[in-house]
Amino acid sequence: MRIVSIVIALLVTIALYFFVFERDRLTNFAASDTPPSGETPDTAAQTESEFATPAQKTMGEAHPVSVVVRHSTAQLLANVVVVRGETEAAREVNVTAETSGRVVNAPLRKGAYVQADQTLCELDIGTREATLAQAKAEFTQAEVALANARKLAEGGYASETQILTAEAGIESARAAVALASRDIENLTIKAPFAGLLESDTAELGTFLSSGSACATVIQLDPIKLVGYAPEADVAAIEVGALAGARLISGPEVTGRVTFLSRSADPSTRTFRVEVEIPNPDFSIRDGQTVEMAISSAGLAAHLVPQSALTLDDEGQIGLRLLGADSRAEFAPVQVLRDTREGIWVAGLADEVDIIVVGQDFVKAGVLVAASFEEAPTAADTETQMETPMESDQ
Repeated sequence: MRIVSIVIALLVTIALYFFVFERDRLTNFAASDTPPSGETPDTAAQTESEFATPAQKTMGEAHPVSVVVRHSTAQLLANVVVVRGETEAAREVNVTAETSGRVVNAPLRKGAYVQADQTLCELDIGTREATLAQAKAEFTQAEVALANARKLAEGGYASETQILTAEAGIESARAAVALASRDIENLTIKAPFAGLLESDTAELGTFLSSGSACATVIQLDPIKLVGYAPEADVAAIEVGALAGARLISGPEVTGRVTFLSRSADPSTRTFRVEVEIPNPDFSIRDGQTVEMAISSAGLAAHLVPQSALTLDDEGQIGLRLLGADSRAEFAPVQVLRDTREGIWVAGLADEVDIIVVGQDFVKAGVLVAASFEEAPTAADTETQMETPMESDQ
């Protein structure tokens, strides 16, 4: 009895082993020997291929993986560099006094438009007219002294040194006249260019010394859009390139790049970019936030569905392609732009067959059974020439 129990236990153990650990092998063996009723061996093999797991499919060359492929032709994509920044007045000057004196004219209020050379502040002349008259009298006296010295020199009664001294005296008197005249001219402080007053001019009765501020004048037409481009994008920007911009308040404007810095900002490692646009009605103010889209050279790109992107074993982003002999290939790509219709990518040949369904179930070199779908129409890819600001609307 004891031997019988041991034998039964061994048989049960062997049965459990095959049932638990060798179940798949037994099932496949039974399926290969006895196909289901109503099916031929070929039908059974086809059913097995349809319900096989991705791992089973990639291992078997006899059963290619079914995928959907799209034939894609490269198109010229208008590339843009997006830069964020702010508006900046074309010119801004703090107009200061060059001499001292008390303001004798009524002030102009901030916001007023002034023309070039328009008087902003006028200072009291004081005793400057008397100083100028004295300088002119000394100049006349120096001219007479020089003439007398020359006559005496002709008769042998004056030396060459006396003539040189008289000539130096006349030059000194001439300089004094010029300084007195210039000092009187500086009493009238004028606008250096046409623009808007950002501050009131100096109040009537205010004493201004040399260097004191009279007013601040800014020029808003044209106005500059200033942004900072990162190192990765600065090579794609050129002076003269067309640029579109959207202000934070909503209006959109266009202009051209007028300046691109050759030196990076030491703290941010970015490069200053300036775009000049007309602003005749002064609707754009200094210091407004702006987003610029600067056009650059177009790139050959393909429009693909977002779901078609995948990763290889090294973590590179790319696409699965249908290669030679109906085998899958992997191609790394560069993502250029994300739109409603899909993603624009670069780095592929001009014409490629992209696996858009089933790409995650195959690897490079795996045999595939491709079914082609229709490529997007021209209307679907119409947004390729839009700037990012246009595609957001």
